[in-house]
Amino acid sequence: MNIFQGTAFTLEERQIMGIQGLMPAAILTQEEQMVRVMTNFYKRSNDLDRYIYLMALQERNERLFYRVLCEHTEEMMPIVYTPTVGQACQEYGVTFRKPRGLFLSINDKGHLFEMMCNWPEQDVKAIVVTDGERILGLGDLGSYGMGIPVGKLSLYTALGGIVPEQCLPILLDVGTNNEKLLNDPLYIGLKRPRVKGQEYDDFVEEFMTSAVRKYGQNCLIQFEDFGNHNAFRFLEKYRDRYCTFNDDIQGTASVAAAGVFAALRITGKKLSDNVFVFQGAGEASIGIAQLIALAMEEEGTSTEEARSKIWMVDSRGLIVKNRPKGGVSGHKVDFAKDHEPVDKLEDVVSKLKPTVLIGAAAVPGAFTTKILKEMGEFNKRPVIFALSNPTSMSECTAEQAYQATEGRCVFASGSPFSPVQLNGKLYHPGQGNNAYIFPGVALGIIACGVRHVEDKIFLHSAKALADMVTQENLDEGRVYPPLNLIREVSVQIATKLAEDVYREGLATTYPEPANKEEFIRSHIYEPDYECFVPETWPWPQN
Repeated sequence: MNIFQGTAFTLEERQIMGIQGLMPAAILTQEEQMVRVMTNFYKRSNDLDRYIYLMALQERNERLFYRVLCEHTEEMMPIVYTPTVGQACQEYGVTFRKPRGLFLSINDKGHLFEMMCNWPEQDVKAIVVTDGERILGLGDLGSYGMGIPVGKLSLYTALGGIVPEQCLPILLDVGTNNEKLLNDPLYIGLKRPRVKGQEYDDFVEEFMTSAVRKYGQNCLIQFEDFGNHNAFRFLEKYRDRYCTFNDDIQGTASVAAAGVFAALRITGKKLSDNVFVFQGAGEASIGIAQLIALAMEEEGTSTEEARSKIWMVDSRGLIVKNRPKGGVSGHKVDFAKDHEPVDKLEDVVSKLKPTVLIGAAAVPGAFTTKILKEMGEFNKRPVIFALSNPTSMSECTAEQAYQATEGRCVFASGSPFSPVQLNGKLYHPGQGNNAYIFPGVALGIIACGVRHVEDKIFLHSAKALADMVTQENLDEGRVYPPLNLIREVSVQIATKLAEDVYREGLATTYPEPANKEEFIRSHIYEPDYECFVPETWPWPQN
């Protein structure tokens, strides 16, 4: 536990702890310390330096770090997470100062439980794990991918109020196929090609069984940035055996669906009246498509009809049955259509005339001016979501979307974009950041003792998030609440989840709380400093 408070320690605390004289005489409140932090933050010349500064602060004074994140959420989110965390991962070997979390390598196979016992905290409630194979839209970064679990769990605490000591970032190091990293003298991971096949699966299996053996069946394990070919396999393999979810599939799906639900209040259409085209058919796109189809089914649409509204384009073109170029496999089969092959996204958009266009394949510039203009021609209020991260991988910018559609589009992106001034109106593009979903979902799961994370949890969370978008937000072009409200958003999502899981018998924490919101708020971590002076101070003299 990090209890360092720096110059905020009172005179009495300094005397009791034997640290008087080891720091300046001034006694500053946490609020006054925040002024110093923000002054230093603004003095940094670039976002990567700001990231390094904040990570050092987290090591030095954890409560002050989280207080800054809580009170300056909108400024800090792009630094501690996307897009800056992507650059931090790419340069992890240079910026590496002190290890955070557990690094479990394939060389340690057979000893993972013993290694987990080396972690100093015993009451771990949440693990975020990656093998570094598909970091954001940047590809295989191997052990440099540890920046993602560290960043995610920072948001678990800052936005979801989960106690930081209960969070554990883990990197499964099975090598890397990134030649640049293999030749990098500063690379901190195993310098060998990625392990695949049965040996890899056995390693992941040992990790899962070791985690539950050490921390219990209710420990939440979030899979993060695994390759597409493994992400779906592990989700299907473990979802009914452990308390686990995949944020790239389910979290992304939930936040994207929430944006779509909010956009319907602008377009005036029913969900089933829309035609969806996805640029990409990886874990993010498939997850979104599955959740949107589930939402249509809850409205009374058949599964077949719901899927008929959803079209997908991958690197080989439109996903159709009997496709000559490579065929169709995996979960893509559910969305394959009886249609002639179409190679290019531009031609797909021209032929299908979608109402909603969603990109999640990390193909920068995929939404060309021609595509954007056609979306504006087909629809009075086209819905355009460019969800790929980081910013350099976005399918288009907010400005490009608004200009091509004359300001009529409903736009959201994965990474933040600045407001756009067009024709005398200021548009605030929505950021479809998973942080709107996973901290609240994790808080509810942990508080209620949920053992298995069903898809409907993410669907109901998406609806709860969409309901929090006000008419004023919509008028500004937002389909998500402002980021500075995200901590309260997490509380409300967790409260809704608590109501659902107790009603449906999925909770294991008993007795059932009468007031669910009060129950959720009782679990929230507050970053205020603790007092270390005993009530009997000053001690009586003999």
